Amino acid sequence: MAYEQYSPSELESKWQDVWDSTNAFEPEDSYKKPKKYILSMFPYPSGRIHMGHVRNYCLGDAFARHFRKQNYNVLHPIGWDSFGMPAENAAIKNKLHPKKWTYENIDYMKKELNSLGLSFSKTREFATSDELYTRWEQEFIIKMYEEGLLYKKSTTVNWCEDCHTVLANEQVEDGCCWRCDNQVEQKEMPGFYIAITKYSQTLLDDLKILESQWPSQVLTMQENWIGRSTGLEFDFELSEDSKAKLDNKFDKYSVFTTRPDTIFGVSYSALAPEHDIVTYIIENKLIDDEKIAEIEAMRKVGERDRAAEEKKGLYLEIDVVHPLTGEKVPVWVANFVLASYGGGAVMAVPAHDERDFEFAQKYVLPIKQVIDGGEKVEKAAFTEAGALVDSGDFTGEKSGNAKDLIIEHFEKKELGSRKVNFKLRDWGVSRQRYWGAPLPFVNCDSCGVVPEKLENLPIALPEDVEITGEGNPLDSHPTWKNCKCPKCGKDAVRETDTLDTFVQSSWYHLRYATNPSKWNDVGISKEDSDYWMDVDQYIGGIEHAILHLLYARFFTKALNSLGYTNSAEPFKNLLTQGMVLKDGAKMSKSKGNTVDPDALIKKYGADTARLFILFAAPPTKELEWNDNAVEGSFKFLGRLYRGAENVTAKELPKIEHSSLSKEEKEARLKVYEAANKAVEVFEKTRAFNTLIASSMEALNALYNQKNGDVWSEGYFILLNLLEPIVPHLTWELSNELFELKNFTEVEILEEVFVKDSVTLGVSINGKRRGEIEVPASASKDEILILAKEEMASRLEGVTIIKEIVVPNRLVNLVVK
Repeated sequence: MAYEQYSPSELESKWQDVWDSTNAFEPEDSYKKPKKYILSMFPYPSGRIHMGHVRNYCLGDAFARHFRKQNYNVLHPIGWDSFGMPAENAAIKNKLHPKKWTYENIDYMKKELNSLGLSFSKTREFATSDELYTRWEQEFIIKMYEEGLLYKKSTTVNWCEDCHTVLANEQVEDGCCWRCDNQVEQKEMPGFYIAITKYSQTLLDDLKILESQWPSQVLTMQENWIGRSTGLEFDFELSEDSKAKLDNKFDKYSVFTTRPDTIFGVSYSALAPEHDIVTYIIENKLIDDEKIAEIEAMRKVGERDRAAEEKKGLYLEIDVVHPLTGEKVPVWVANFVLASYGGGAVMAVPAHDERDFEFAQKYVLPIKQVIDGGEKVEKAAFTEAGALVDSGDFTGEKSGNAKDLIIEHFEKKELGSRKVNFKLRDWGVSRQRYWGAPLPFVNCDSCGVVPEKLENLPIALPEDVEITGEGNPLDSHPTWKNCKCPKCGKDAVRETDTLDTFVQSSWYHLRYATNPSKWNDVGISKEDSDYWMDVDQYIGGIEHAILHLLYARFFTKALNSLGYTNSAEPFKNLLTQGMVLKDGAKMSKSKGNTVDPDALIKKYGADTARLFILFAAPPTKELEWNDNAVEGSFKFLGRLYRGAENVTAKELPKIEHSSLSKEEKEARLKVYEAANKAVEVFEKTRAFNTLIASSMEALNALYNQKNGDVWSEGYFILLNLLEPIVPHLTWELSNELFELKNFTEVEILEEVFVKDSVTLGVSINGKRRGEIEVPASASKDEILILAKEEMASRLEGVTIIKEIVVPNRLVNLVVK
């Protein structure tokens, strides 16, 4: 066969057809082999793939292809995260049903992904909007409800008017909806909540399992989001006149502090704008209208945005009594106090808390220093530990010890107790939109909230809806919501909220791990899960560090508790890929700096696209698009293709290494160095760019010699090493040259690393003046003779007073 012109189009179509017709990438049903479960975060079917997708899926595919050749049973699935607002927005814009828009997009994007030669399992593909997927998800939700992991309550929520839906705190970014960028409002609404807080400590503790396997940045982000703190919880008793003012509806409220050592420095207390006492004061107009308007304005700002705002507040004209000193403490409402943390009330110690200090300075409130910071607190709070001052019986104690002593005192006097708090809040999962999984509950006047019977699942979406963008189509549908109560049989109304789409992506890894032959019978096969879980390598963007990854960890643990799986952590190893940039900015249509993967593949072929995306930067770093580098990748593959004509053997040849020339030995060395690099990359560094660079060096070295056996051995190994990266070309050449016999584990021959000679630097008085090549077995005397010969002209007229030889590195001659 002549290897003249590399033409990827025909070659790539040929092998994609072969792989497709032979089901080449389906995992084996037998569980006798060791396994590898490789998973890239599945895409939302937006209509077209982008270069971020290409990078994500080429990374995953490289892992999957590598481990298949290592004789692992590999599960490498793909699916579609297909519920969500974009489909409804497209329905409004294009007058298309969301389902039609979604599944047409899936069909198109599937062809795009296929054109990259990705080795996905076809039989395990699904969309999360498939009714069968919804059926099992609804069962899990019902089981969670029955076990107290899901509940319904009315609370203040983040409301996006543009999307007409509730948002979780994590979905509010700088006060705006994460999807549409519309300003988020605060609104009182009933909804369903998943009790993720019941797993706060477990989620925190099990981060230790993931150390060294997940990026430390992600672990830190999750640890901070869970936010464990230990401190003192106690009650502030309202003063008698304040109780009377509140018509004796309240007599105290609870506060939590992580700094009980500063309790003698309390000069005011602050309540969240949503606190029950504040609500009572507003409803009964116990303060003037101007103050009420200020509080109402605070309530409209989301919790995250309040943290960035200037500190605001006002005196509520009530007081509490300090539990230790008996002094009156004024009660304020403040925008920095969160209703969702610590009961929505705080003790304020301006001298030792920056936030409290800023607020006290603004409103001229007392600042009482109770920790000795060396000098008086005037310009800034002293927030470090130290010795207590003006703190009654605790004066003189160090902060660390004082914290414990004060908590013990509160517990002894039954004034309060030690408590662990978490920043993590329960997960609101109700969404007021159509294109999502319906919550499987019925609202009955007699029975209240009733789960649907399992035999009636799935509760599927009605298709005869009109998406206008106004309200929830399920709520306005004439018949869909009308039903019978599963408990008493009376007329009832179906729940019209749908589930947050993060629910679907929180268990999909367990669905993939279930053999498709069982999909109709179970949502998750425990037997299959025991074999495939945990995911060995998970790949996706750093932007999912908190939302998706935390929810998926929780869901796996909850499903474990419910008996569906024995897995406790879903993802053993996590690789967070960097963004693909062009002209220094993230690719976006609005900036006009996108690269169309389809056009790239049409011009250069899929292998060039794959090679460039894995070579241009380490996978965790940002990748700057470079057209010249794409061209360079294409040229390398052409050179690899043409070099095949030098292969003379149909199998791995036996080579007498000692009889080879210097160039032939160098070529073998470079090939086996690339083989070692492959082991390092797939087992440790994940730096595919270094493997590609080593392979390029090896090909250059092969071209520098003419031994057919060395070429044959080199291609036998190199085509194997490059197969995970450029599969079409490597399959074509490996099939033609070796009948694919080279796609096995590479045996490393140590003989190639034994060097006949070494190059040493030669210095005079510590300054490098040249280098010499000496036999590897040369003695010190022999090395010095060669060094002096090389430096002869520089040694004329001088006396050598010292000779230093550093083995395998340098020779230094000290002269005068």
